[in-house]
Amino acid sequence: MTPTPNPTISTLTEAFEAACRTARALPDVDPDALLELYGLYKQAVVGDVDGRRPGILDLRAQAKYDAWAACRGMSADEAMTRYVQRIQGLRGADAIESPSLEA
Repeated sequence: MTPTPNPTISTLTEAFEAACRTARALPDVDPDALLELYGLYKQAVVGDVDGRRPGILDLRAQAKYDAWAACRGMSADEAMTRYVQRIQGLRGADAIESPSLEA
């Protein structure tokens, strides 16, 4: 007997992928918002950050590391959901053409 696919997971994945496409086209986004999106994306795709924090001379890498580390312990589903919500907040709910996350 094959397991029944979970439509919530595919819907969340589809919404996340649509949000990622939308994020690439966002104009004039605040750098703090971009860092938040970076951290959520990395947490959703890779999981918890590992390794050492970059050195003091690499401020950009430090900021990215810190944004990702702020999401440590968050599940991939939670990170995807927050990412989609953040993109929707930046562009408006109608900007992402994907299934609703509401059940």
